[in-house]
Amino acid sequence: MPGIRLVRTYQGGWLRYDLIAGVVLAAILVPQGMAYAELAGLPPVTGLYTTVACLVGYAVFGPSRVLVLGPDSSVSPLIFAAITPLLVAGGDPATAIALAGMMAVMVGLVEIGLGLGKLGFVADLLSKEVQVGYMNGLGITIIVGQLPKLFGFSTDADGFLDEIRQFFADLDETNVRALLLGVAVLVLLLVLPRITKKVPAVLVGVVGATVISAVLGLAAMGVKVTGPLPQGIPTPSVPWTSAADLGPLLIAALGITLVSLTDTIATATAFAARRGDEIDPDQEMVGMGAANIAAGFFQGFAISTSGSRTAVAEQSGAKSQVTGLVGAGVVVLLLAVFNSLLADLPQSALAAVVIAAALSLIDIPVLRRYARVRRSALVLSLVATVGVMLFGVLQGILIAVVLSILYFFQKSWRPHGAVLEQDGDALWHSVDHVATDDAGDAAPVRDAGRDGGRDGTDEDGASGDGEPLAGVIVYRWEAPLFFANSGIFMEAVRDLVRRRHPSWIVLQCEAVTDIDVTAADMLERLDLELNAQGVHLAFVELRSRLRALVVDYGLHDTLDRGHFYPTIDAALADIARLDAESPGEPHDRSQTAGQSQDEGQSPGEDPAES
Repeated sequence: MPGIRLVRTYQGGWLRYDLIAGVVLAAILVPQGMAYAELAGLPPVTGLYTTVACLVGYAVFGPSRVLVLGPDSSVSPLIFAAITPLLVAGGDPATAIALAGMMAVMVGLVEIGLGLGKLGFVADLLSKEVQVGYMNGLGITIIVGQLPKLFGFSTDADGFLDEIRQFFADLDETNVRALLLGVAVLVLLLVLPRITKKVPAVLVGVVGATVISAVLGLAAMGVKVTGPLPQGIPTPSVPWTSAADLGPLLIAALGITLVSLTDTIATATAFAARRGDEIDPDQEMVGMGAANIAAGFFQGFAISTSGSRTAVAEQSGAKSQVTGLVGAGVVVLLLAVFNSLLADLPQSALAAVVIAAALSLIDIPVLRRYARVRRSALVLSLVATVGVMLFGVLQGILIAVVLSILYFFQKSWRPHGAVLEQDGDALWHSVDHVATDDAGDAAPVRDAGRDGGRDGTDEDGASGDGEPLAGVIVYRWEAPLFFANSGIFMEAVRDLVRRRHPSWIVLQCEAVTDIDVTAADMLERLDLELNAQGVHLAFVELRSRLRALVVDYGLHDTLDRGHFYPTIDAALADIARLDAESPGEPHDRSQTAGQSQDEGQSPGEDPAES
């Protein structure tokens, strides 16, 4: 229960920021909660019940200090699609509320089970470039969705492109008064923080817009306002209809779980990275589950994370989940006592607040840096952005994650391979001075170190001017040897032999982290093929675990036991000695294993691992 830890560690200086952020957040929670309830096919007031319950539940069980949960546009349509078939013609609202509550409890139980099962590894698939792309796409999508409200009208668009099309088609419906007020609030939100951070710009904008609207009577002039809130607070109850509804609701609950968890982990990870915090994906799942169950017990429905509301909280200076509790408390007060307090708040002012928050999510400088240092990261980030914009948050993230996995597989499938040589300082490095990988990522390759560097590729496998010894090629392979790249490795070695005619190929294996059975068979066939041509394979810095695998695979029937060395220098010294002792003769040393090891080094021992 992270909320208990928060009580123990809460700093008094945070209270002012949390109070202000909570009040500002409440101004967003109220209209959005009501709107998303309608989107789910439920009475608008249930959106407020949901908001209060989930914020309290997450404050107790959720680990993030700024994440804001609540009704969400990505989940509400799924709720509507799930409960509509279960309602009889003209079904009463009470049944719809019970069905939605049952599904929220199911979602919560599934999420808690996933969290307790330590399945938060989903977050590991969200790389930094995917996070940046997701946030950029989310920011752009939020801005486009809020533009009609800023201009004083609304659309029934479905999707990013349709939203843009309908926005321009309906521009003639613009309410000039609403637009002027909204733009004024937006300018205030963008400029005031640059002048002073002591005055909460968002609170000033919301209060100022409400006062101006009330004084001038803008509602009578066609400016859309929030209006009075439904009055009353629900009592907790267990939602239930019939056992026959459990099956269909469970299927829908699994889909909602996938949507909400992917969105939540992505948002939590991205905001944590912006703040320099760490996230606990497993605890995030537990927190989400607790929030959903609380919502279900208070006549609410399934929820997810809101990027826009989280951005508003962060921009308003939120320091902890006390912000959410304050926001929930304000909503309760509005429901119970002051249900007409925000009646004159213009929708265009709310749109300006959301747009300002969305602008803070967009990070263009980091894209310029990706373009400069690693273009593949830029491509992945832009794909995530476009995916979120065109296909929705979940689909956009999944597209980017799949591309990340494919890109990683491609890098392992066609990895770098480099011929190494020694310079005047006896340091090993790649032959080429500049190399470009398959994705077009330029990198310096003069990487010093006794056993060769990490970067750079000799594209055709050719060496430069110098060889460590006559007839010896030192070749570095920079990936695990497995079924997908074993053929490429074999062809690279064959190509070296065809063009360079060496008597020895010394394989620098520091970057080889695995050898699967397909690669083991390949090594056996390659060694026999090379031996027939008078060429010998030697292995340098092969890990102890992989040396044991070589034994288990039975490769020592083919690979010479004595051709495994701790360093390149040790291998070259032993090769020079062997050539001096028996020039031109095959060097079969299977019966003298260990002679090539450094003094005190047992065969197969890897100094890096020992």
